[in-house]
Amino acid sequence: MTPRELIGTARIPGGDELRLFRRGKDFMIVLDRNELMSTRMSGSEEALAVMTCERLEGRKAPHLLIGGYGMGFTLRSALAALPRDAEIMVAELVPEIIDWARGPMAELAAGCLDDPRVRLFQGDVAAVIGNARQSYDAILLDVDNGPDGLTREGNDGLYSVRGLAASRQALKPGGVLAIWSAAPDNAFARRLGGAGFAVEEVAVRARSNGKGARHVIWFARKPG
Repeated sequence: MTPRELIGTARIPGGDELRLFRRGKDFMIVLDRNELMSTRMSGSEEALAVMTCERLEGRKAPHLLIGGYGMGFTLRSALAALPRDAEIMVAELVPEIIDWARGPMAELAAGCLDDPRVRLFQGDVAAVIGNARQSYDAILLDVDNGPDGLTREGNDGLYSVRGLAASRQALKPGGVLAIWSAAPDNAFARRLGGAGFAVEEVAVRARSNGKGARHVIWFARKPG
């Protein structure tokens, strides 16, 4: 087997160290012994975008917020599905993630960060949400490992009662809060409902070929 090559490291603000590895043509971002993301498993991140955009069908000039660039799977899929008049704000907390996208993973990024529909905010997506009032047709969160996070305690606030209320306030009427998770979380699903959303839970496969582990996406719609 081809050995992994360490390409770079990044310190998560208020958290631990991420490491970027390359093995042949594949890349993987690792926290301790946990592989957080990999170019071999993009299916559920792509589904996060595709299925959200399906739920926005008919909206003119949709405005989306994506929390967490990761390896760009969600952003590229959203760009492919959205019209020319769409606008996407991407919030990424770790600057090196963007450096890697423009550097060693530039071929994978395929220029998505330079698309005229995209604006980049290098900072905490919670700050963007907290400053927004009925600004977004959809908020897509692929932050940490979902509600049961691994990388940063501060991320827990996004999924708290207060954090969900902030997301609801940031959405336009009828807007969608879409949340990716590595695993089901019944308590969180109930919390979403308690925050005033109509909740739909969908299981998706990790790989784009329909194989791999089952991940979860919650689609929480704000009343219109």
